[in-house]
This record gives sequence, structure tokens and C-alpha cells, in this order.
Amino acid sequence: MATSVQNIGATQFPQTQSSGTVMGEDDFLKLLITQLQNQDPMNPMDGTQFASQLAQFSSVEQLTNINSTLQSSIDSNKLLSTSISNSLSTTVIGKEVCASGNTLTYSGSGDAKLGYTLPSAASSVSVQILDQSGNIVQTLNGSPTALGDNTLSWNGLTASGAQAPAGQYTFQVNALDANGVSISANPFFYGTVTGVRFKTDGTVFVVDGVEVQLSSILEVTQD
Repeated sequence: MATSVQNIGATQFPQTQSSGTVMGEDDFLKLLITQLQNQDPMNPMDGTQFASQLAQFSSVEQLTNINSTLQSSIDSNKLLSTSISNSLSTTVIGKEVCASGNTLTYSGSGDAKLGYTLPSAASSVSVQILDQSGNIVQTLNGSPTALGDNTLSWNGLTASGAQAPAGQYTFQVNALDANGVSISANPFFYGTVTGVRFKTDGTVFVVDGVEVQLSSILEVTQD
């Protein structure tokens, strides 16, 4: 912290220079006391100027108190909001949700529902189902090509026609326009909320064994 001397009338006092900090109540009071200690006894600061600086100190003190009160109110509201959010989140257990992501949980029988959003209509779309090792299990050719949200189902069969085992899978959407240029698709999946976990970084839903952030939930429907 560097210190320089600034003249105000016939009085000299240190001026604090602090990069990236804001002068607070204590700093202002220290400067005022230092100014009084270093003023010229033969030519003291006039009363008007002293009163003005006292008024400035009073303003700084009031602003500090207001800021402290506002911060306490913000903290209280945040705790209340978190408590309400945590209470309401448990009501989603047992319901089906649609969430952003390319995770796919297959039960070992029946169909698995998945989807994607296209920013523009595509000429062709294929969806690859991959196992946990990244191996392609099945490729769904002729998938929907319309602009916006598109949904489809995987029947659980592998490329060889065998039944895929139950477990976690991922899927990859390959969309092309009329010129053969790749179109970026946003995948989403469906599942049932089986639990809620309250973590330090926020609330997460457990969807068919997979943790999903609240911000990733796109839709909640009755199972």
C-alpha cells in the first residue's frame, strides 16, 4: 500500500491508495484522525471543512450499515429458497422426466425412449447406441429429420439381432443437411426419478440411477 501526502488548505494528511479495495468506515475515521493530528496549530482547519468531512464519515457509516442489512436479508432469502426447493424436489420422485444429455438406461426388456433437438431440418439422421466401453451396439438409421424436437425408441436389439443386456448406454446423433454438412443436435433422454440427493453444489435428481442436475430437467410428466 503506497502513502502520499495531499494538501487541503494549510493541512497535510496521508492519503491511502489501495488498488481494488473500497474505503470503509474505519479507513475514513483513521484518515480524519491523522488529518487532525498533522494539521498546523497556527492555521487549523476551518469549522466548515471539518463539519463537511464529519458529514462524509456519517454517510459512509450509514452506507456500511445498509450494505450489512441487505447482505443479511439476501442470505436469509437464499436459505429460505433452498429449503423450499429441496422440499418441492422430493415430490418429483416416481415421475417421468425428460432431461438434457445423451445417457440411456436400458432395463433389459422393452423399449428405451430418447430424442434430440435439431436447429434446422436435416436431410438424414442416424443414431448410434454405444455401450459403456464406447462400442457401437446398434445404429438407428432413418431417424426423424424435422426441425425442433424429435423422439424415437430403441427396442434393445443389437446390430446382430441379439438382446442387449440391461445397463447404462449412451447415444450419438449424426445429422446431415442437404449438402452433406453436419448439423449439431442437442440430445435428451427420458427416465423415472428414483431419488433426490442434496449436495453442497446443489440438488440433483437420480434418474434411473444417473445423477441429473436440476437445470438439465426439461420436462416432468406423470409416470
